[in-house]
Amino acid sequence: MKRFTYLGLISLVVFGLILAGCAPKAATIKVATEALFPPFETVDTTTGELVGFDIDLINAIAKKENLNIEIINTSFDAMLAGVGTCEYDAAIAGISITPDREASMLFSNPYVNAGQIVVVNKSNTAIKSKDDLAGLKVSAQLGTTGEIEAKKIPNVNYIPYDSYDLAFLGLENGQVDAVIADYITALQFIAKNPDKLTTVGTVFTDESYAIAVCKTETDLVTKLNDGITKVIDDGTMNTLVQKWLAATP
Repeated sequence: MKRFTYLGLISLVVFGLILAGCAPKAATIKVATEALFPPFETVDTTTGELVGFDIDLINAIAKKENLNIEIINTSFDAMLAGVGTCEYDAAIAGISITPDREASMLFSNPYVNAGQIVVVNKSNTAIKSKDDLAGLKVSAQLGTTGEIEAKKIPNVNYIPYDSYDLAFLGLENGQVDAVIADYITALQFIAKNPDKLTTVGTVFTDESYAIAVCKTETDLVTKLNDGITKVIDDGTMNTLVQKWLAATP
């Protein structure tokens, strides 16, 4: 009797698994987020599930591209560091493309453009724009482009917070004079307390949100870009904008 080679035996085993419906599953893609950034990602207090624009978007892309993803909730700093070291394959959390970040990670095509704006208490009529913030207490979330812009202001007393929830709470309580945040995020927090908070000046940066990707995973970037194109072309992106973003004042 002719003996099977090891290669032939392996082929038969794999073929048998396929026939049995037991073919190995595609590798899981670890996608990090920070669920403290409504309306892009937050935790539903009723179900405990992650919800938001970014969550719906990455799930829609995964469906289009047949990607098996696992979404991991962590802090913003840990998320970026994890993508930089390839602990995570990708991250989505309203992440702006910056030169510093591009040095340690790849980015998909942009999917939202959101610049920075200043938010103050309505009772503080002395602040008209970011040009009036010198010498004042200004906050933002650690690791964000809001923090980068706050630190650029001459003589500003910058006070960092671990999340924008805490930063805006500090503003409401009078612990800081202003918060610098992405425009869409700022509107969401203002919508929660419209009698007390307001934006001043205009959006003063031009920023694009994109999906951050481990530096070595160029194939994943290609798939994500293809998925973004598909959800734009089939109207899914517009549906998500209407669901999560268009309701902002």
